Amino acid sequence: GNRIQFTPDLMPADILGSEVLETAADGTRSFRFIEGPVFCQLLMADEINRASPRTQSALLQAMQEKMVTIAGQNRALGHPFHVLATQNPIEQEGTYPLPESQLDRFLARTSLGYPDRDSEIAVMVGAAPAGQSVVDGLTPVADIDDIADITQIVSRLHVAPVLNGYVVDLLSATRNHRELRLGASPRAGQGWIRMARARALIRGREFVTPDDLRSVAIPVLAHRLIPRNRSVDVAEVLRSILDAVPVPGSRRG
Repeated sequence: GNRIQFTPDLMPADILGSEVLETAADGTRSFRFIEGPVFCQLLMADEINRASPRTQSALLQAMQEKMVTIAGQNRALGHPFHVLATQNPIEQEGTYPLPESQLDRFLARTSLGYPDRDSEIAVMVGAAPAGQSVVDGLTPVADIDDIADITQIVSRLHVAPVLNGYVVDLLSATRNHRELRLGASPRAGQGWIRMARARALIRGREFVTPDDLRSVAIPVLAHRLIPRNRSVDVAEVLRSILDAVPVPGSRRG
């Protein structure tokens, strides 16, 4: 994988790559494409909100289509291709919120917060000495082929038609909620199903349950919804929608 440290002076070509004109020993000239860090299988974008919107958007095609178009030529990325990104919520000056179209391409968002006391002690004690990496001595638990196989298995897990309808009803409720300016897109529904399937597989099941969907609803949907004002807690809105929309097979009264 590759890691990008996003900074205000970062340009799209720094991410995607660019063509350079080279002169050979015989004097002939030709263009050579130099790949940017996006040509990998796992891309770590650190503090992505520090880059300009134009630079952030350089990842849009890569995240959706697993390819980039440069100088009119489509260039495929690694397979599988994933993007992990962090945002710094503290230093807001000089940062650029991600546009809705890019937020929609991230499958899930989670807030790490601070570690508990024991974990923070472990971080300090386990800090790598100068000149060493924190990953030294780690043993991989899966390779690319394993991940590709697991992805295929997840995609085949059964989702009952009634649950597809349940997802659409919940998405529709976000689009019509009085406290939300922008509801969830169809892409959000696709990601929601994928996350629920992954949760089911982790729990040893070959089928998705309503509990799988409800358990991952906030990580999958919250970052895609735009409230009407900053005082609105999107997570609370989602919880109220989950409580209001009947769960398939449940009884009320």
